[in-house]
Amino acid sequence: MSAVAATIPGMLIDQAAALIPAESPGAVPRPGQAGHPGAAAAAELVARVRAELLAAAWLMSLPSARTRRAYAGDLRSWLAWLAERGVDVLAAGRVHVDLWARGQQDAGAGPASVRRRLSALSSFYRYCAAHDLVERIPTAGVARPVVDPDYTATVGLTREQARALVAAADADTGLQALRTAAVIRLLLHNALRVDEACAAGVADLGADAGHRVLRVTRKGARRARVPLTPATAAALDAYLEDRAGLAGAGELAGPLLATATGGRLRQAHLWELVRRLARAAGIETWDRLSPHSLRHSAITLSLDADAAMRDVQDYAGHKDPRTTRRYDHSRDNLDRNAAYVVAAYLA
Repeated sequence: MSAVAATIPGMLIDQAAALIPAESPGAVPRPGQAGHPGAAAAAELVARVRAELLAAAWLMSLPSARTRRAYAGDLRSWLAWLAERGVDVLAAGRVHVDLWARGQQDAGAGPASVRRRLSALSSFYRYCAAHDLVERIPTAGVARPVVDPDYTATVGLTREQARALVAAADADTGLQALRTAAVIRLLLHNALRVDEACAAGVADLGADAGHRVLRVTRKGARRARVPLTPATAAALDAYLEDRAGLAGAGELAGPLLATATGGRLRQAHLWELVRRLARAAGIETWDRLSPHSLRHSAITLSLDADAAMRDVQDYAGHKDPRTTRRYDHSRDNLDRNAAYVVAAYLA
């Protein structure tokens, strides 16, 4: 999807729909049909622009920025797959979705990823159906891969590794050393999702009932207040005070976590930071860690520390308590595996 299409406001929903001929999608000229020498290229261009306009209108109808980001990539993959096969986006059928989903799995995508991508397509075609652009939703009846609720591919940290990571952050050098110390504590102490941390602004800091808090936007566009521990608050204060001094600003504004030029820190920055610090901390699995690993570790460590399940649910921002229980089910799977018992018994 082009950058232009991604910025089209929701008011263009009707205009996007108006670009689609009243005839069946099969009536749209395809490359190779007879006609003016430039007709095939023109028809292909119209089809591509129409698909991008429709995709942009659909994305702008989604309330969550997080969902828009994830679904945009999923639909981009689908549109590219269709284009390679000369299939119009509104002419795609269930057989195309089945083939595409199988291709995703064969390429190594996990069940959860494939399920989410199919959900994106379902949402897109339901939107098209609501505007009378398709008669049938091609994702209807497509089998979703089964996801094991107790399995996660996320690599977590032990208590000792988490401490080592914080120590590595505090020992970091360079112009952004103070930001590093603040970022790692936000992710590890507060179990923030990476996009929650990146989307937060300086204005989201505040106080409530004697607590320093940070207002974040959770999944489903839910707003939440996250209490900051004294160590996290102190690290943030030191970073923001230094940043304000460098900028010569009396009162700082803008993103909470900023680049050296004042722009919003991107998620890719945090991926690089976590792995670099983990490597410096001597964590063997450093190359498999991600910002989500810190959130995963924070939740499992809170359960290890005997925090109440309901409190951990609130801490993690899980809407469904079953999501929190998955962490509880999986955290002891390795430590209590019977292989250790058998090995000790045979020793």
